[in-house]
Amino acid sequence: MKMILNGKPADARDGSALDVINPATGAVVDTVPAATREDVEEAVDAAREGFPLWRSVPLYERIEILYRFADLVAGRREAYAKILCDSTGKTYRSCLGEADGCAQLTRFFCEKARNVGGETLALDSEPSIRGDVVFTVREPLGVVVCVVPFNYPANLYTNKVVPALLMGNAVIAKPTSDAPLDTLFLSQLLLEAGVHPKALQCITGGGSTVGAWLAGSPKIDAVSLTGSVRTGVEIAKAAAPNLTKVMLELGGNDGVIVMDDADLDAAAGEAVFGRLHNGGQTCAAPKRWLVHNKVRAGFVEKLKAAFAEIKVGDPYDEAYYTGPLISEQAAIEVEEQVRMTVGQGATLVCGGGRDGAFFEPTILDDVTPQMDIARDLEVFGPVVPVIGFDTLDEALAISNASVYGLNGGIFTKDMKTAFLAAFRMDAGTVVVGGSSFYRFDHLPFGGHKKSGIGNEGVSITLEEMSQLKSIAFKKQLEE
Repeated sequence: MKMILNGKPADARDGSALDVINPATGAVVDTVPAATREDVEEAVDAAREGFPLWRSVPLYERIEILYRFADLVAGRREAYAKILCDSTGKTYRSCLGEADGCAQLTRFFCEKARNVGGETLALDSEPSIRGDVVFTVREPLGVVVCVVPFNYPANLYTNKVVPALLMGNAVIAKPTSDAPLDTLFLSQLLLEAGVHPKALQCITGGGSTVGAWLAGSPKIDAVSLTGSVRTGVEIAKAAAPNLTKVMLELGGNDGVIVMDDADLDAAAGEAVFGRLHNGGQTCAAPKRWLVHNKVRAGFVEKLKAAFAEIKVGDPYDEAYYTGPLISEQAAIEVEEQVRMTVGQGATLVCGGGRDGAFFEPTILDDVTPQMDIARDLEVFGPVVPVIGFDTLDEALAISNASVYGLNGGIFTKDMKTAFLAAFRMDAGTVVVGGSSFYRFDHLPFGGHKKSGIGNEGVSITLEEMSQLKSIAFKKQLEE
């Protein structure tokens, strides 16, 4: 597939390209251009030209165009799912779900956009403004770069690109180099739906080059990125000289507390779903299980029995729960992290094996708070470390010791304990009676500390993709 510049397919100026590999088979699925700096500048210039053109389109027309996009996605869900499955290794059924979710989320944003506006301020709140008329309006930011990751690309493309366009911004979409095909596919559907060709560019290439060039451009007004902390820091550095707005949804090492009165079957079930879904490649997956020592052995046994039923294999075969990781290199990294943790004293209960990009569901017991995996090591794979504790205060201290603060959870039958944990856990979302694997379309999703800057979701992203302006008419009313 080719990049999309000025509404047309485009190769890189120097002809260079990147292979897109199917992680399940190792076969080359397709190639995409590796954009040059000149390609990036062309995309930025086109977006700058497109911004006033798209901004001038009335909101109701932008909404109609985005509704058409939702219908196109729904009508081509199988084609989208095949592209996504082949390039990421996600199960085909989950890829169909991503297409359906993209259409639904787009419609939600369209509904919300009709009601995003300003407010009239109190006319006599201060003596100096008595008689003035003051109100606020929302205006677009300008040109917004949307950097889309590989793990939930349809959802995160929709959470960035759709609200940016609805608010009148021009967009440059930058997919991950591991799995760029679905972002190109969705961008083409947006153009087909009626988005102005200069208002949406989709440019491919390496993040360290293309992403940095985009973020560092003085012609860019905002960057919305979902990715690792390292990538977020680099993007923020590149954007800083121009004071470009950044919205960063980064990593997590989410802690889930299991108290001694918890329903262990429910907790184990949430561990399976939350940690193994998408091969564990989820920012808000429950990556640290803090289990009361009175019930730790029982929890581990239940989890081990549940993991024994999980099959990993062909993402097109519904007999398998999950497929490979995004690449063999990603699986090698997880393998090394598990090996390091065992070397630090953890016990390998089950799993730990790798076959190419496939990695076995893994349980690590006897993990201590001093180990890397118990603090700041984010493992992007199907690995559950179990950390024992004796008191709630101890569990909260372990949970909050991480540099991350995305989501968290607690299992307990005591509501006082639940409330204490919910308010004291340093995380953007805390789930009572469930794991940290929790996000729905309207939730203002975002983390504390190094887990990011800003929030995403129907309830908030339209505001994030716009800026507030106050307009004052002095002494318009008689005193």
